[in-house]
Amino acid sequence: MIRPATPDDVPAINQMVRDLAEYEKSLHEVKLTEERLKDALFGDSPAAFAHVAESDGAVVGFALWFLSFSTWTGTHGIYLEDLYVQPGARGGGHGKALMTELARIGVERGYERFEWSVLDWNRPTIDFYRSIGAEPCDDWIRYRLSGEPLRSFADQSR
Repeated sequence: MIRPATPDDVPAINQMVRDLAEYEKSLHEVKLTEERLKDALFGDSPAAFAHVAESDGAVVGFALWFLSFSTWTGTHGIYLEDLYVQPGARGGGHGKALMTELARIGVERGYERFEWSVLDWNRPTIDFYRSIGAEPCDDWIRYRLSGEPLRSFADQSR
């Protein structure tokens, strides 16, 4: 069963974010707390949305996403920040069901893009994405400013 997340799902989602970060060899970078997640998803100005996959009444996976915007199409899109299914629940169709639900939401709302990133070494996930018809955007390179480089660059505006 796929459904929108509720505040009661925050502890499970927070733990799965940590599990995902550990799998991606970056647990040391996680600063997320249950309080931050609850505010981001359910606060006065939600910055993100989440759906969960349930099996036998337990949350076994999640998709956390937010709205993007394309100036070229003039429409919003969905950017999938994280998709995770607990190892014991993999192969049960939960990941695909979460992706299908987000695609359905996007199409229903008239969004023209559904995008995400994947680590280049994560072959099982890349194979999954290709199996649903997704194609890499090889002509685009993602960039990021964070930490000290972000603060240093921001200081240049003063």
